[in-house]
Amino acid sequence: MADPISSLLPVGVPAAKTSAKAHKTTLDQSDFLTLMSAQLKNQDPTKPVDNSEYVAQMAQFSTVNGIAAMNGAIAQSNTTLAAITNRLDTLIAATKR
Repeated sequence: MADPISSLLPVGVPAAKTSAKAHKTTLDQSDFLTLMSAQLKNQDPTKPVDNSEYVAQMAQFSTVNGIAAMNGAIAQSNTTLAAITNRLDTLIAATKR
């Protein structure tokens, strides 16, 4: 069965393909660059945005990326420390027998 939209199109005009994209819950650097380029493209030519605003935005994004990387490193360290603690507990328990 044809969908209702494609039945309205003239003969020979293909319907647009719909793609099911997964909904993103976080933004990454490519999203930031996309937003920044759209902001540059759509700014008022008579009132351009101050360069310091762009630098501040880029610095904030870099800070967030750094914090996320640090959180990952801390989580990995916690996992390693937990494994070491478990191993030491096993060794201590074995020496008490």
